[in-house]
Amino acid sequence: MASRRVEPHPHWPHPHRLQVPRLALRRRLSVLSGGVCRPAPWRRRPITFLCYVLSVSALRPLANREVEETKHRAHRHGEVNVLDTVALYRSFPTRLLSRAWGRLNGVELPTWLRKPVYSLYIWTFGVNMQEAAVEDLHHYRNLGEFFRRRLKPAVRPLCASSCLVSPADGRILHFGQVKNSEVEQVKGVTYSLENFLGPQKSKSNDSLSFRDLLLSSPDNDLFHVVVYLAPGDYHCFHSPTDWRVELRRHFPGSLMSVNPGVARLVKELFCLNERVALTGQWQHGFFSLTAVGATNVGSIRVYFDEELQTNTPRYSKGSFHDRSYVAGNQVLKATGEVGVVSVDAGGVALQKGAAVGEFNLGSTIVLLFEAPKDFRFNLQPGQRIRVGEGLGSL
Repeated sequence: MASRRVEPHPHWPHPHRLQVPRLALRRRLSVLSGGVCRPAPWRRRPITFLCYVLSVSALRPLANREVEETKHRAHRHGEVNVLDTVALYRSFPTRLLSRAWGRLNGVELPTWLRKPVYSLYIWTFGVNMQEAAVEDLHHYRNLGEFFRRRLKPAVRPLCASSCLVSPADGRILHFGQVKNSEVEQVKGVTYSLENFLGPQKSKSNDSLSFRDLLLSSPDNDLFHVVVYLAPGDYHCFHSPTDWRVELRRHFPGSLMSVNPGVARLVKELFCLNERVALTGQWQHGFFSLTAVGATNVGSIRVYFDEELQTNTPRYSKGSFHDRSYVAGNQVLKATGEVGVVSVDAGGVALQKGAAVGEFNLGSTIVLLFEAPKDFRFNLQPGQRIRVGEGLGSL
């Protein structure tokens, strides 16, 4: 009997494609990395969808959707549902997820995969790679190195006319005077200054409020400004002025999203999240810079203090860990990128604009500082700002 040749069905996969799936994948990825194209439905871009879900920003639309759904439920069923939603959200293992994300960040990518993955991230979040010290995407071995990329020296000039400059690239969430020892988290939602900074050295007059305890002169006032770093922003933070750091206080805690939508629901969110507060003195008195962690931002690094370890598996709720820089002989291991002027019995002296530390992904910087009452901010709520741009003046 003569054999009959079976013709392949037009919808069957080609036999050669089955033999070299990796080459076919490379060809598709090379097309993706060749430039920004018109967005296609998610089902046609499985790699895009996967990377987007893995990125921290995937939590942002989910959080916004949850906020909107919570608002609708609150209108229908009252305040109880809002509290239930917040309690459910706070029960999520955000610290565990953040440690897992940190491990994923450190996985070395194959050279052929780096450009498409980073190009996708650049396209999604509008990253300006022309400002990066190294523009070649193949240079970054993993996502962590790409997030912590350095900038060219001249792209962030310091504002000479302002005594205080932005410590980070980001968006201004809130600013103004601190009143009644309460600081605004978002409009209408406040948190306790004492809970945020922890106990301070008490003065002889016990009748003073916590805010007044921080002030060195009755002619001064206490001010604050909050800078939110988005996933596409430059992730290092810098010294906003010439000042001396006397104390590092590390608060282990939750790692909830600091998205403004979530901040409206979770009271004292900044006091619940893990944070590192650097406190000391500048020319007008008290000064502090606090790096607040968030979901997938469990790693907060301070260049001149390698003893600092954040997002550890175990911690005691409400605890904090101090390290004084003024107690005798301090041995600080500093890398070449740190802007330490001097380290002595008076603390760590930092210059205006000097690199201080970094996040593994975008988060929040809170400045609290003492200044004369005529200090004025040159800001608008929600405005974009970059490192070195002026915050205010006297």
